[in-house]
Amino acid sequence: MALTFPHRETFSTRILDWYDQNARELPWRVGPADRAVGILPDPYHVWLSEIMLQQTTIPHASRYFLEFVQRWPTVQDLAGADRDDVMAAWAGLGYYSRARNLYACAQLVAEMGRFPETAAELIKLPGIGPYTSGAIAAIAFDEQAAAVDGNVERVMSRYLAMDKPIRDAKTDIKSMTEKLVPDERSGDFAQAMMDLGATVCTPRNPACDRCPLVGDCQAFDLRRQSEFPVRAPKAQKPTRYGTVSVVVKDGELALVRRPETGLLAGMMGLPTSDWLTLEADLQVPESANAGKAVIGRVEHVFTHFRLWLDVTTEMNTGEKEIVWFPLESWKSAGLPSVFQKAVKLYLKH
Repeated sequence: MALTFPHRETFSTRILDWYDQNARELPWRVGPADRAVGILPDPYHVWLSEIMLQQTTIPHASRYFLEFVQRWPTVQDLAGADRDDVMAAWAGLGYYSRARNLYACAQLVAEMGRFPETAAELIKLPGIGPYTSGAIAAIAFDEQAAAVDGNVERVMSRYLAMDKPIRDAKTDIKSMTEKLVPDERSGDFAQAMMDLGATVCTPRNPACDRCPLVGDCQAFDLRRQSEFPVRAPKAQKPTRYGTVSVVVKDGELALVRRPETGLLAGMMGLPTSDWLTLEADLQVPESANAGKAVIGRVEHVFTHFRLWLDVTTEMNTGEKEIVWFPLESWKSAGLPSVFQKAVKLYLKH
C-alpha cells in the first residue's frame, strides 16, 4: 500500500489540542499549561527520565527518578557522586550499561557547564542514541526534532496501515514523523505522540473513539487496528546455565566486583560460575552441579538470553577478591536483579 502523507498542520493541531486536555502528569514533565506561561523543563530531569525509561515502565522509573533527584539535585551533583553509589542506586532498573553511561555523561556535561541543545550534539554523549537525542532536544530545548519511540511507531504504523514489519519500517516512520513536527511546540508534540500511544493507541484494544486522529487513520478505516504494527517472527532466546554462590560467614555475605567489561560490568555481584549455553531448551544436567550444596534455582531473562542459575552455599572456585558485606544490609549493596533473586532464595531457604 502506498503511504499517504498527512497534512502537517492538521495532524499537529489535532495532536496538540488533544494533549492540552489529556497530558499525563509525570514527575519530570512540565505540562502544557505551565509551558504556555513560560515555565521551561529542566534538561537534567528530561535527560535522566529518558535514560531511565529505556526498557522500563513509567511507574517503575518514577520512583528511581524521584530518589535520584532528591539525592543528586543537579547534573553537577550526579557527576561528583561516587560511581559505586550511582550504580547501587540504579540497581533494579536493569541494563546496567545505562548506569555506567549515565555517570560518564553527567561528568562530561558538568565539564561543559550545560547540556548541548541540539540532537546533533546530544547524540555525541555517552548513552544517548537517535531517539534519546531527539527527545531531549525537543522536550528540553524545543528543537524541531522527532522523538520516535515504540509508542510513536505504533501510532504511525496504524495511522498509515503500514504492512511492512515494524523493524523494517523504522526509517520510514522516523522520516515521516520528522516532517510532521510543527515549527512551534516541538516538545509538546513529542510528548503528545508518546502519550497518545501509551494511553489511547495501546498495543491491545486501542481506544479509537478517543483518538484525535481517528478520522484519517487507515487502520481504523480498514478495521485492522489489531494487525498493526506488523511484527516479524521472534527468534527464540537461547538458554544459559551455571551456579551462583550465596556464602555467608559470621553474618556477612560474600560479594565480588564483576569485570569492567561484559554483562553487568563493574557491578557488585555474587560469585558465579561461567554461564554455559544449552544446545536446546532442556533442563540443566544433574551432573553439572554434582557435589555442590544446591538449595534451588533462579531464573532471569536478559535481553538476548534466558539464564538458569543453581544457587549453592559453597564458594565457586577461583574467586580471589571477596568483599564481605553485612547480610542484614544486603539490599543496599546494589546487586543486579539476578543476584537479588539468589539472595532472596537463600533467605527463604
